[in-house]
Amino acid sequence: MTNMPMPVREPMLAAPCPPAAQPAAASAKSIYLAMSQGLERQPEAAHHFLRRCLADAEALPVALPLDPSRLDNWSQRHVLDVGAAYQDYLARRKAGAPRQYFASKAAALYFLRAVAPTKLVDGAWLYGVLPHWQDVAFHGLIRTYLEELGDGVADKNHVAIYQQLLATHGCDQWHDLSDEHFEQGAIQLALAAQADQFLPELIGYNLGYEQLPLHLLITSYELNELGIDPYYFTLHVTVDNGSNGHAHKAIAALQALMARADDPAAFYQRVLNGYRLNELGACTTSVIGAFDIDKELKRLLADKAIIGKDMHSDYCRIEGKAVSAWLENPAAIGDFLDAMTRAGWIQRGQDAAASRFWGLVSGPRAEMFGVFSPYELQVLRDWIEQAPGGASAARREPSYRARQRNLRELAGSAEARPAAMRGVIRHWGQAANDGGAAGQNALRVFEQQVAECGGKDAAMALLGAAIAPSTHHTPVGMMATRMFAQLLDA
Repeated sequence: MTNMPMPVREPMLAAPCPPAAQPAAASAKSIYLAMSQGLERQPEAAHHFLRRCLADAEALPVALPLDPSRLDNWSQRHVLDVGAAYQDYLARRKAGAPRQYFASKAAALYFLRAVAPTKLVDGAWLYGVLPHWQDVAFHGLIRTYLEELGDGVADKNHVAIYQQLLATHGCDQWHDLSDEHFEQGAIQLALAAQADQFLPELIGYNLGYEQLPLHLLITSYELNELGIDPYYFTLHVTVDNGSNGHAHKAIAALQALMARADDPAAFYQRVLNGYRLNELGACTTSVIGAFDIDKELKRLLADKAIIGKDMHSDYCRIEGKAVSAWLENPAAIGDFLDAMTRAGWIQRGQDAAASRFWGLVSGPRAEMFGVFSPYELQVLRDWIEQAPGGASAARREPSYRARQRNLRELAGSAEARPAAMRGVIRHWGQAANDGGAAGQNALRVFEQQVAECGGKDAAMALLGAAIAPSTHHTPVGMMATRMFAQLLDA
């Protein structure tokens, strides 16, 4: 796969991009799906998409101080405010308040799936600054990118962690999400591909993205409660800290690069607009607020009905109507659910095991075993156990961390690695072994290619191409990340 070339270029620090004729607007989703396979795809569409987003962002309010000299104080105040708000949240929970974000496990999995397009290109916007590795002013941004990649260690690579999280819970079918779910990811990829032309905007976007949000803390807390590994989110709580983490690096890079600009005031105005890009498209709180378990279940079953409507015999009838006839019109799937409830196939407000329909879809001997993914089963289970307009019969699940403690005790060692999500992700070298001789050979070939480079410039270009957003989470990409970091320090 061809990746973006890595020549050493002089960044444009102040002058805005010249206007260009606008082609037919491409959707965020189409840009995302193309560029997530390679940043060299659709460069013109990415350029005009960014311009369109920046025009939309100009009308939005901005939380940054208008005086850049106040950024450090602003960031510190933000952290203090978030910490105070989180303590208020914890006090409410201790006093008996319900979860603020996720009323059920299904709601949490819906969230993980809905934000997948953004999380699966985490850090991508910074890839475009790698060609400036010789310039120390860019090192904070480059270091941030390498840390998003886990510095070449698989169980720290943000994309690899999130991929495994999705796979664990059957949430990896997300390509049918609406365009707004792809907007943030498309912005990140477009900034990566157009970094030099939109450098102030990239810096502003980075500044906003790397500030610690309250929702990250609450999300981590509630995912753990629901038995879902929160590691991806807790990892961001630590690396985005304002002391020496990504938030601090973001401000330092802004100050260093703005000082070089011909017109620092104009540069900062572009930074402000780049910061506003964080407000476009679906976000954490809008995704959480959009969850409706009735609508989600009907959507899932309607999708199944399109394929499964002719797969049922006619011996089973509900209210005198064959299952195939009920499924003939996917838009009326709610009527089928109502009929099964009236007929006693579904017992709302009770343990799902009491429902005959649940027995058909869940369990190793279920007649419809494998038809529903773990995520789809969770939505169905929570819908059954939640009485219409009433309380849920769902049993309390042990937290994720409690389960891991139990697993370590069963393993007989406090040092044993958890057997769930993070235990599946291993060091890049081990991952390569899973590919057998072919995987190991790919690593040897790449090592040889690096060794044959004519100098450090050529080596960094080769390594940089291997750690593009589409490849950095592969075994070769992780090896390249480690090499790039070592050569950067050297």
